[in-house]
Amino acid sequence: MKRIAVVPGDGIGIDVTREAMRVLRRVNDVFAAGLEFTEFDWGAEKYLREGVSLPTGAFDMLRKDFDAILFGAIGDPRVPDNKHAAEILLALRFGLDLYANVRPVRLFHERLCPLKGTGVADVNFTVIRENTEGAYVNAGGVFKRGTPDEVANQVEIHTRKGVERIIEYAFQFARRHGKTKVCMSDKSNVMAYAGDLWQRCFKEVAARYPDVQTSHLYVDALALLFVRQPKDFQVVVTNNMFGDIVTDLAAALQGGLGMAASGNINPNGVSLFEPVHGSSPPLAGKNIANPMGSILTSAMLLEHLGLTGAARAVENAVTACVNENKTTQDIGGKLGTREVGEAVVAKI
Repeated sequence: MKRIAVVPGDGIGIDVTREAMRVLRRVNDVFAAGLEFTEFDWGAEKYLREGVSLPTGAFDMLRKDFDAILFGAIGDPRVPDNKHAAEILLALRFGLDLYANVRPVRLFHERLCPLKGTGVADVNFTVIRENTEGAYVNAGGVFKRGTPDEVANQVEIHTRKGVERIIEYAFQFARRHGKTKVCMSDKSNVMAYAGDLWQRCFKEVAARYPDVQTSHLYVDALALLFVRQPKDFQVVVTNNMFGDIVTDLAAALQGGLGMAASGNINPNGVSLFEPVHGSSPPLAGKNIANPMGSILTSAMLLEHLGLTGAARAVENAVTACVNENKTTQDIGGKLGTREVGEAVVAKI
């Protein structure tokens, strides 16, 4: 038995998670996967009603009682500064030490890619993003706020432990998936201190993997080459902020954020899986959001739990639906969220 915590969250997170759950229940029926689900109402409604983002003891409960977390999306304009979003998603990433953000970038049909002459085989790589350090640790402050002399300071934090382990994870990921190339991206030509640490760690870890071809690109060059030569990439590892940016660019190569899946991984603990898109409140409940990112995220969850055959079946079902144009409008189809979920379920 594998216990899955389900957090639909806000907005279209609820809509797309519902379809991912239908797919996972179908997997249970077909593959006898033994998945057991517990849903949690953590999100804006609970926060507005009770003033609670994450209940006391949430981290310990998730570590002790669950094998993985399926997450929808978080964010609601009714909550000032989206405070609850930081207190839920970012808190889970830091509190559960989900240090490896894994974002596969895979094109399921050439018509989804905005690049002319680009085929399915040309877009198939994975970005490994450091997920618990860098610019997102909220270190810094504001001095003389609201005056002409105001100063804002946003501090990046990079530790040797954090940098080394994410680079190590990237090389291990490459080996596990039969990849032969790892590219590290930074901005060490101007961010000298953090860049020096990343450069040294990359060279030291790479020396332990002589079978893997290595390369380095400044992040601006990486963005350019994602567009010009995406077929050159297999595994890319980078820091938190750069990873956040370039993976949205990469998502455009596969048909947009509606097709993008991700995992937030702690190899030694419970991991969280979420589609890349946000909560998009204006689209919520209208049966128009693309659920394929969430469905592909559920395939990542299955693979993480060792259910490789079931994961491939879900991916193949998505491929079949895309090939038959059984999709939502954002990628050229005419179906709604629920109908796409039904189509994928029918293919499994």
